[in-house]
Amino acid sequence: MPDRRHPAIRLVLAIFATLAFCLPVAAQDLKEDEPPTPYTIEAPRVVLDGVPFTQSIRASVPPAAPLTLEVGEESYEVAPDDFTQLADSVAYLAEVEDVTATGDEVTMRLLEDGEVVAEGTTNAIAGWLSILPALIAIGIALATRQVIPALFLGIVLGSWFTYGMSLPGLWFGLLDTIQIYVLEALVPPDGSKSHMQIVIFTLMMGGMIGIIYRNGGAHAIAARIASIANTRRKTQLGACGLGFAIFFSTYANSLIVGNTMRPVTDRMKISREKLAYIVDSTAAPLASIAIISTWIGYQLGLIEEAVSGIGVNQSAYSIFLNAIPYNFYPILALVMVILIGAMGRDFGPMAKAERRALEEGQVIRQDADAEESDDEEGGELYLKDDVTQRSINAILPIGTLIVMVAAGLYVTGEGSTLREIMGSADGNTALVWAALVSVVLAAGLSMGQGLLSMKETMGAWFAGLRSVLFVMIILTLAWSLAAIAEDLHTASWLVSILGDSIPPQWLPAILFCLSAAVSFAVGTSWGTMGILMPLAVPLIWALMQNAGLSMEEDGYILYATIGTILAGSVWGDHCSPISDTTIISSVASGSNHIDHVRTQIPYALTVGGVAIVCGLIPTGYGIPFWITLPLGAVALVAILWVLGTSLGTDVAPDAEEAEGETARA
Repeated sequence: MPDRRHPAIRLVLAIFATLAFCLPVAAQDLKEDEPPTPYTIEAPRVVLDGVPFTQSIRASVPPAAPLTLEVGEESYEVAPDDFTQLADSVAYLAEVEDVTATGDEVTMRLLEDGEVVAEGTTNAIAGWLSILPALIAIGIALATRQVIPALFLGIVLGSWFTYGMSLPGLWFGLLDTIQIYVLEALVPPDGSKSHMQIVIFTLMMGGMIGIIYRNGGAHAIAARIASIANTRRKTQLGACGLGFAIFFSTYANSLIVGNTMRPVTDRMKISREKLAYIVDSTAAPLASIAIISTWIGYQLGLIEEAVSGIGVNQSAYSIFLNAIPYNFYPILALVMVILIGAMGRDFGPMAKAERRALEEGQVIRQDADAEESDDEEGGELYLKDDVTQRSINAILPIGTLIVMVAAGLYVTGEGSTLREIMGSADGNTALVWAALVSVVLAAGLSMGQGLLSMKETMGAWFAGLRSVLFVMIILTLAWSLAAIAEDLHTASWLVSILGDSIPPQWLPAILFCLSAAVSFAVGTSWGTMGILMPLAVPLIWALMQNAGLSMEEDGYILYATIGTILAGSVWGDHCSPISDTTIISSVASGSNHIDHVRTQIPYALTVGGVAIVCGLIPTGYGIPFWITLPLGAVALVAILWVLGTSLGTDVAPDAEEAEGETARA
């Protein structure tokens, strides 16, 4: 049969075929002909004008004499002892800290005995541009109420900045959005499995929830809670109690509490925004201060690394425990959500949402799109007709999940004491194991009792996966934007604008605001902790040494600093529209995401302000936490009493009317 393709197409195909054949050969010849380079300057993708950064130098063998790194007009000595061998590699790496550069294009040269042995180039941009992608993403999300396009545009903008904002860089930045940032968000170059483990855990959690929804287990739990929670006050406090019970993981907390309590809160005409707030407020704030959680290993690792060079003779776990009382924001956020449920008073956008739900019967805004669907025809979560509802079919998988997480933390940890074991445990691996066992158990219970056939069980499992697909897309984009913030040195710029002269008494409050701003901008508490903890701990230790303070008498200053970093990071994670936990809370609660953010931010700002005024500033002047924490709680009660509006806590809405509205939502 003759080739009828257009001649131009045949020509293009021939060129591509030739390139595909020749390029590997050329690359191989180049590799064989050229001698290996002894040194490599691993230049950052971009640097900020005048903002210090760390420059890495890789060597095949450590040098015998000092090297000189020239960056623009500045020179830095690199000693042989600065090189350390990389794990599982024959290469050596040295990191030169506090390197600064100016100008649009930065040239780097490495000299050995006066001769250039390696070169590198990068682009420099103004420092304020580093915060722009996150601000653009947040602004677009708030203005359009569309999170995915907002995150994507923020990533594209940041990727373009890494090319020095050149016109060709706009095209390459668009390509890098997927090729580098999205792919590396799932599979990082360092081989870390943590993000994929979170993806797998969330998918399996969605599958388990889909099964216990369809077999009636979740509805049986909701019915039991509803039989007790026959008022709006009891329902809100019941949701808080369930959130406190699932303290070990933000993801498990949000997915289980939101999906389980949604039918109950709908029946009681409690807005989806309020449910999302309760879910979000008992997720990250609780997990961040729990002594056994999926956070603890990461937090202890950061603390241990930060204090390793300052001569503090305490274990990381001991320091963490001592820092818990200074986590003012997480503690007061938990107090706030309980007070709101108990007092039945709301203010700001949340009061409007609650009034709409109670008086008009609309648990979600009429023209809003909830981040979930209960449409049976769409294959999402729904209850099988005429199925026997047994709460054990949900309690057993959820209880197994909790037990398996604890067991997984114990098995994957190392040490002679429980603290050491939990501190070194692999939390993500424990979560994956627990979710796998739980979903298998949920499926076995459904088929073993004849509640669901194998086909129905698989359909329910797949529907559960579909229900968290939106979460997976947002999570991936949020991780990508966090990587953009790291490449653009956003945190370093925020730290640099504070200056060098910080009054020690105000340092806890300033660090809280800084970590909160970084966490809100990049949408990740873990990333913020990892960035700021190594900076804040040496800073406060140097200030203590200069002031003649000792760890024995003034150790609370160090504990408060660590607690402040953790708390500020949680603040941003709690209310940033690009935070993964905020997004999951919206999805699990069936709330419009931007509506959740808009109604929650006033509460988060209120608690954050109280934490600063009643907790952090007094702590800087030596007032103990056992005075400041009760003072903060009293302040929250006063604020709710003055600003809040009572909508009725003992109202028991008509069940049929509420159920009808739930179906429409």
